[in-house]
Formats: sequence, structure tokens, C-alpha cells
Amino acid sequence: MKADGARGDGVNEKHERKGIYILPNLFTTASLFAGFYAIVQAMNGRFGHAPVAIFIAMIMDGLDGRVARWTHTESDFGAEYDSLSDMVSFGLAPALVIYEWALSGLGKLGWLAAFLYAAAAALRLARFNTQLGHADSHNFQGLPSPSAAALGAGLVWMLHSYGVPGKDWSFVALGFTVFAAGAMVSNIRYFSFKYLDLKGRVSFVAILAVVLVFVLISLDPPQVLFIIFLFYSLSGPLLAAFRLYRRMSHRELGGPRL
Repeated sequence: MKADGARGDGVNEKHERKGIYILPNLFTTASLFAGFYAIVQAMNGRFGHAPVAIFIAMIMDGLDGRVARWTHTESDFGAEYDSLSDMVSFGLAPALVIYEWALSGLGKLGWLAAFLYAAAAALRLARFNTQLGHADSHNFQGLPSPSAAALGAGLVWMLHSYGVPGKDWSFVALGFTVFAAGAMVSNIRYFSFKYLDLKGRVSFVAILAVVLVFVLISLDPPQVLFIIFLFYSLSGPLLAAFRLYRRMSHRELGGPRL
């Protein structure tokens, strides 16, 4: 009986130790809240608030993983919760924001484009989850869903801040939406900033560059953020085209001479 009691206490103790780490999941919940808030604001026609909420969700999403790694509180639950939160904040929220702002004027074409974006974000997240532990830590396969969300949100925020009606830019918004969807599910490699060592020593020039980035963003946040994520979104295809050109050049130089 004593042995059984001891075994039971051990099982109970093991069961009591199971739980959810609160700190990283607080950031994930904040990201989810910001994404949902963006949807609500878009439904109310507040296109100055909705894109800002998506960018806040990006910040929270970037912090939850780092906090989990720094505090050694990584868990399977946290990874699954983060993925579901990303689907809302960087899949559904951007699709609905850009739909309400511009694509709704295109009828069926508009909502199909918004659905295409949401489906691409879901596929991108599913592929990322299946590649955990096997993917290249220095590169993403396909455009990350937060960057795709920032591209669409940045477009809406920038043009809305200039007083441009979304319906006048419906086809431009359609092009950006389809491009972001295709980039997410592509095999194009994008540089990953996920594992940058923020605790290590850096040069004075690096610190100065960070200060300059903050200064530039503060001058005109909508325009600067849109330009930053536009360049990042184009960096993958441009580098892929450059690698293809170099590969073809090497083949021509190494081929038989007549």
C-alpha cells in the first residue's frame, strides 16, 4: 500500500507540474488581441487604426518567441497557440482590412483575392510548422506572414494618411494582395532575422544604424514602414533572379567553346 501511495503521489506531483507558461503567452495573447482589434476597426471604417494594430501585433509576435527562448519557457502549447494567433493577426486581419478598404469595390474578384491571401497565410503557417527543426535558420522559405501583413497594412496606412480613397486604388491593392499571397507560398528564400544575437556585442556603426532607422521611421511612420517591407518583400525574388543569372552565366562560361 505504501508503494502504491508513493507511486500515486508521484503521478499527482507530475500532473500538478503540467501547466502553461504565462509570460510568453501573454505576448501571444496581446498579438491576437491586436489582430482582432484591427478587424473590428476595419469593419467600422477606421483605416487609420486598423493597420497600426497589425503592426502592434507584429511587435508582440516578435517578442513572444524571444521571451520564451530567453526565459527557457518554450513549449508545444506555446508554439500551437502562436500559430493560431498568427493566422488571425497576419492572415485574416490583413485580408479583411484591405478588403474593406479597397477590394470590396471589385465585387467577387475582391473577396476572392482576400480569401486567396488568407488561404496562402494558412498554408504558409502550416508549412512552417511542419519544417520546425529542419528548416534553414538563416532563411525563410517564402515570405513570412507578418511581413506580408505589414506590406498590405503599410499600403492601407500610407494611402489613408494621405487622404486617398481605397476604392480609387482597388486594382493596385489587388495586385499587392495577390503578390503577397504568391510570395508566402513560394519557395523563394527570404533572410531571417529570428535568430539575431541581441545579447552579443556589436560595433558602434551598428548602433548608429539602429538610431537612424528609428529616426527615419519617426519622420513618416506609414510611408517608411511601407517602403521597408516593400523592399523586403522584393528582396527574395530579386536575389533569386540574381542567383539564377549567375548560375546561367557560369554554365555558359563553362560550356564547350566552338
